[in-house]
This record gives sequence, structure tokens and C-alpha cells, in this order.
Amino acid sequence: MEELVPQIMEWGSTFGIRLISAIVILIVGSIVIKFIRKLIIKIMGKRLIEKAIITFTASLINIILWVFVILAALSQIGIETTSFIAVIGAAGLAVGFALQGTLANFAAGLLIIFFKPFRVGDAVEAAGVLGAVHSISMFSTVFKSFDNKTIIIPNSQIMSGVITNYTTEGKRRVDFKFGVSYDSDIKKVKGIIKGVIDRHQMIHKDPEPFIRLGELADSSLNFTVRAWANTEDYWTVFFDVTEQVKEEFDKNNISIPFPQMDVHVKNQ
Repeated sequence: MEELVPQIMEWGSTFGIRLISAIVILIVGSIVIKFIRKLIIKIMGKRLIEKAIITFTASLINIILWVFVILAALSQIGIETTSFIAVIGAAGLAVGFALQGTLANFAAGLLIIFFKPFRVGDAVEAAGVLGAVHSISMFSTVFKSFDNKTIIIPNSQIMSGVITNYTTEGKRRVDFKFGVSYDSDIKKVKGIIKGVIDRHQMIHKDPEPFIRLGELADSSLNFTVRAWANTEDYWTVFFDVTEQVKEEFDKNNISIPFPQMDVHVKNQ
């Protein structure tokens, strides 16, 4: 019995140290987790992310970190955690297979939130859809098409393809193509187009508008015209210039060719 006392004391001393270490791990882990959680909430809050998304993300990260801290504490007091890790891994794998589409959307949602390829209100073309971004959630993004349809797209489809954001830059180039008949005076046509461009107040003078004969087509001379305008004025400039050029062509007797077919009938 006397021989067991030193062994018990030694075991108690060793276990006590391990227990204290485990408690320290739990305390320090708790402090670190709270710090990380507040940091994530602060960073996402500065990016004007929806409150529901912030809460969900912070809670998910909080759970994951606590799992690691608890496993570290259990390992410290001598409890074998390999089986726990295996069970958690197997459960995670099963859940991952069952929810792979949902998890892919979630991951894509995080990428959209942090890298911001677009914001609410931007005119965007993604996943074959063109419209204004109405809202961004963790799993999907809602678009409003320009004919006022609501379109909900899973985030994974958006991030797996090409994203074209039409409102990121402050100005855009407006491209035109005008065709006139072959008997038209090239210099006169260029002068008419230049006059319309110069008179439009929404068109920028710098960069200078580009007006050139760009193509000798089958039935027309096609002029390439490029002008710059503010992004929000793009369609106003496009429709105004197209209409005004047609009016000026009519005033100056410059014809715009249209497809024609000649039918020849031979009597046998």
C-alpha cells in the first residue's frame, strides 16, 4: 500500500498538470475565438454585408474553432482524440457529399462578399443573365432584369463563369456602325457624323471620338464610330446619336442601303 502512495501522487501530479494545461487551452482558446469572431464581424461590417450573413458566418467559424480547441484540450489530458477526429471527418465527408451543391454556393458566396466582383445596383452579365444586382445572399444572388423580371442565380454558377460588370468604370465607349451607299461622298459622311458627335453634350471630348471608313461591304460603305460617355449616359448617347445621324443623312440625301433581290424571268 505504501508503494502505491508515491505512484498515486505522481499520477495525480501529472494529471493535475495536464488538467491545468487543458483548462489553460480552453481559456486561451476562448479568448482567441472571441477576438477572431469580433474581427470577422468588424471586417464584414465595414464591407456593408447584410447582418444575417455576418451572423451566420461568425457562428459557423465560431463552431469550427471551438471543435479544434476542445479536441486540443482533450488530447492534453490524455484522451485519445483520433477516433473523434475520424468520426468528425466521416460525418463532414457525408455532409459534404449530401450538401455539395449548397456548400459550393456558400463558398462562392464568400468569394463574392470578400472580393466584390460586383455590388448591389451594378449592371452585370453573369451565368447568361444580364440585369441589375438586387441583393447578394450567402447562397444566391438576385438580379432584376431590365424588363423587370426577378432572377435568382446560385452563387456557384456565377463564380464558375465569366462576370462582366458594366458599371465598375466611370465611363464607357459607345460603338456605332453606319452604312451608306457606295455613291456617297466619304468626307461628307464623316463630316455629318462628326457634327452630330460634337453637338452631343454627353459625349466626352477626351478621348477624341473615332470616325473612320471601316469596311467595304457587299452593298454599303460601313463607317466605324467610337465615342466615350459616362456609364450612366451610355444608352442615351447610343439612341440619340443613332437617331440624329439618320435624320442628318436624310437631310443631305445620303441613302442607307438595304438588302435587295433582283429576279430575272426567262421565257422558254
